[in-house]
Amino acid sequence: MHIADFVAGSIAGACGVSVGYPLDTVKVRIQTQKQFTGIWQCVTATFSKEGASGFFKGMALPVTTISITSSVVFGTYRNCLQCLAQLRGGPGCSNSKLDVFLSGMVGGVAQISVMSPGDIVKVRLQCQTESTRGRPSPPRPRYSGPVHCLLSIVREEGVLGLYRGALPLMLRDGPSFATYFLTYNTMCEWMTRSGKAGPEWNGVMLAGGVAGMAGWTVGTPMDVIKARLQMDGARETRRYRGFFHCVAETLRLEGAGIFFRSLGINCLRAFPVNMVVFVTYELLVGHLRAKPDAVDPSLDRNLPCHWNTEPSFDSPEDRQGLVGNTSVRVRRMATTKITNE
Repeated sequence: MHIADFVAGSIAGACGVSVGYPLDTVKVRIQTQKQFTGIWQCVTATFSKEGASGFFKGMALPVTTISITSSVVFGTYRNCLQCLAQLRGGPGCSNSKLDVFLSGMVGGVAQISVMSPGDIVKVRLQCQTESTRGRPSPPRPRYSGPVHCLLSIVREEGVLGLYRGALPLMLRDGPSFATYFLTYNTMCEWMTRSGKAGPEWNGVMLAGGVAGMAGWTVGTPMDVIKARLQMDGARETRRYRGFFHCVAETLRLEGAGIFFRSLGINCLRAFPVNMVVFVTYELLVGHLRAKPDAVDPSLDRNLPCHWNTEPSFDSPEDRQGLVGNTSVRVRRMATTKITNE
């Protein structure tokens, strides 16, 4: 089992949340509240009414949960690749693009059980627009913080209330992560020059950013439905009887364009977030795999540790890269030079 991927994925996910959270707040409000008509209008209205802190409502819990879910995604993905390679013909067999796609989908679905409770808390806190600025008797927000919100949902809606919107979340993240990893894999291969172990750092950043945008392009329609189901009944009487009713009512009342209303901000947020995620992930996983006690030495011996170093393989298995390349690449990329270079 590749433990390094779980650890590196966890830290990379937390870094990504920190970078993208303000735009995520704007995205959620545009999706769920008709008073916000566009990105800039939402940004200015939020800042003027709530200040900078309005963009960070509910961030504490997502930092924790996203760290866990990102760990699950990357760890599950990498281990699925290994299992598929063994099924295809043993340790020396490389992964196909289909393996990458399927492993990404499994990783995306696997994290739902962990992600859903934190995600509904995040969405509900982000949609609290009450402000205390310059008002002697401001309206009191329904939730005072992440823990209060979590406990309130359990008390009022039961434990299953924490999984409201889990179906569209699964339909969003399965295809989205499959596209995400496949795009990153393909772009890294395109940008790896002949005789090099992997792309330059700017190539990794570009591949990560574009992969994030591709994933959100696929996932945005279900993200809209997910957010609406999670907010349904939080402030008013419940409008939707379930997933299919929500899709039908949204389409009937607002048209098909509503499903891509937040695509622009999703892509705007996805590029820097996933650029940071993949750079952090590559740095950490390369460092962790460089330690002899970090993994099974039979799987990672003679690991090259520099982006531009000639690849050195001791076994056919060492030719598989981060995203299950079909071409000959090193298993991991990092910034430290090989010690005996």
